[in-house]
Amino acid sequence: MPEKETKKLKLLLEDGSVFEGESFGAYRETEGEVVFATAMVGYPESLTDPSYNGQILTLTYPLVGNYGVPPHTPGKEIEEFFESKKIWPRGLIVSEYSKDFSHWEATRSLADWLKEHDIPAITGIDTRALTKKIREHGVMLGKIVFAETETDDKFHDPNEDSLIPETSVTDPVHFPAGKKHIAMVDTGIKNNIIRSFLKRDIGVTLVPWNHDFSKDSTEYDGYFFSNGPGDPMSVPKTHEAMRHAFRTEKPTYGICMGSQIMAIAAGGKTYKMKYGHRSHNQPCINLETGRCYITTQNHGYAVDGTSLPEGWEVWFENANDGTVEGIKHNSKPFAAVQFHPEACSGPTDTEFIFDEFVGLL
Repeated sequence: MPEKETKKLKLLLEDGSVFEGESFGAYRETEGEVVFATAMVGYPESLTDPSYNGQILTLTYPLVGNYGVPPHTPGKEIEEFFESKKIWPRGLIVSEYSKDFSHWEATRSLADWLKEHDIPAITGIDTRALTKKIREHGVMLGKIVFAETETDDKFHDPNEDSLIPETSVTDPVHFPAGKKHIAMVDTGIKNNIIRSFLKRDIGVTLVPWNHDFSKDSTEYDGYFFSNGPGDPMSVPKTHEAMRHAFRTEKPTYGICMGSQIMAIAAGGKTYKMKYGHRSHNQPCINLETGRCYITTQNHGYAVDGTSLPEGWEVWFENANDGTVEGIKHNSKPFAAVQFHPEACSGPTDTEFIFDEFVGLL
């Protein structure tokens, strides 16, 4: 029997670089912002993280797919094994794809899952060279195209799109009421943030990114702002939702995009990082205690700590590059972190952030 012909795809970068490999996902073209993540495991969680909307994800770990993909859990409003109901990166780049998988919970291969969601993927690319290029140049726009497609210089920046509205719920979603009830503003939330509150017996109402709290008569015990993709300056209605939370003076916390939104609503500024933080191994120092925590991260923008107004301070700092990893108000119950205390995947060292917030309700 003749061998099945392999289909070729190539990754084109805006600086003219070309990386060619074999297709193992959906055989089609796409475009986005090319980023890299350094986690060793966790591709089912990472691929379903809405913060990757608009991006082509490069995984630096050399072997990917060896433990397959877990099953969906129909009937559950929150998937048990995934961070949302779909794959968000527009494409996937790996060094070596493992066709053979082995895990007691796996029901299908990574390739089959990618095809199911119509996501192109390339294997056989020198991801070390690609990652070094991104580290030196910064994140770049790119395209996954058929091998025979000629190179051109037309690239679209997904950060100009409405990435957050694409990932947010459009109407409020209610989760079981508990001893307290919070409003959670969805700018691209990961499921484990919701799980983290439900297991603490906290009721959650998930509201859209542009929710108008002035027309919401519900009495909330606190407010929480989620992670999400793209530029935090692109959603002024979310800034206003944060300012509403400030005016109530009720406990208000945020994660990732929520941290950037909090800084902007308070009067601070954010900026686009050179290549961002996407990994399970980012060390963050609590400036109040001096203790260092290893954290999961996924962001391309950061808060400018020098721009924070009076009454606000930097709470956490990245031990590698000194970037702001958390902010808080000096006297009011407002705080946020840039990293992901809910993990999924990655270390759970900072899960106490949820306990701290719940303790303020």
